[in-house]
Amino acid sequence: MEEHGLLYKNESFRIIGAALEVHKVLGCGFIEAVYQEALEEEFKKRGIPYEREKELTIDYKGKLLSKTFRADFICYDKIILELKAVSDFTNDHHAQIYSYLKASRMDLGILINFGKANLDYIRIPASRKWKQDTVIGNSQQ
Repeated sequence: MEEHGLLYKNESFRIIGAALEVHKVLGCGFIEAVYQEALEEEFKKRGIPYEREKELTIDYKGKLLSKTFRADFICYDKIILELKAVSDFTNDHHAQIYSYLKASRMDLGILINFGKANLDYIRIPASRKWKQDTVIGNSQQ
């Protein structure tokens, strides 16, 4: 699972590689749904297992809430992938992925932003503590 200290290193590399290809072909400027559809095609081409817009439940003190959330992608049955097409990540985006990780009990989330000239992404292990003033940048682990 962990190689050289990075959780799901090979899987993350393949996911980010697919996103880089989508960004290389489309560039920035489209809405998130366009990148989501293109990334799905790239996942198929590369044989990356995924579920798109997977509905996940929220457990509150042992009771499943009627409200659910949808992750853009779940890859390899263990990585939450959340896509954005914005000028910069915000604390809200960071908090969103932490909430998804907590609710899903998965160990790794990846935020990908197609809204800049260069693809921006951040790997977020569930074990990392979230701080509102966290600086989010390109290819942090």
